[in-house]
Amino acid sequence: MSDEYLIPAAESEIEYIEKRSRFIGRVWPVRDESEALERLRETRERHWDASHNVYAYSVRATGATRFSDDGEPSGTSGMPVLDVFRKAGISDFCCVVTRYFGGILLGAGGLVRAYSKAASMALEAAGRARMTRLFTVSLICSYPQFDRLKPELARFEAQVENTEFGADVELTLSMTPDNYEKFLPRVTELTAGSALLEVTGEALRPVRLQTF
Repeated sequence: MSDEYLIPAAESEIEYIEKRSRFIGRVWPVRDESEALERLRETRERHWDASHNVYAYSVRATGATRFSDDGEPSGTSGMPVLDVFRKAGISDFCCVVTRYFGGILLGAGGLVRAYSKAASMALEAAGRARMTRLFTVSLICSYPQFDRLKPELARFEAQVENTEFGADVELTLSMTPDNYEKFLPRVTELTAGSALLEVTGEALRPVRLQTF
């Protein structure tokens, strides 16, 4: 199982009308199945009067994947919603598409397109993040050294999580292992080996993908 994988970057909600039926698509990143079920419960309570609350979710760690047509004809809604995320390579998500029936039948093909569109729009609104293995790094240096090192932080994509100004400057950074290995000799060079740089931890963390 690869260290890196894609998840929704944030919660989202979209709405559109198809032949008088109102479709509301919502997406959440989730950590486990209980969180996905809680998002579903909240949606059902919020839209208790809807014609359908179709859902799909998948949790990578346990392999739990569920979907429901919630009363729509079999295969016309829950699976199409799930397919949107499968084709995009997205894990750890919950998506609920709520429908308020507008009085005009869409037919099986129309339902597949409508639910797929709502799920796709909600995913695009949420954005994508890559779960990436990052080091937590401690950097302790003098004030003059800090001035020399500041431009290097952006160069090596080091995210500053915390800064403390005391007798020395103490930084807590997040960065990829590859960037850390490249940053280390640069710190040694710019500080004549007197700055302290060490890895204090590592974890998978979401890094939002940029869209252009």
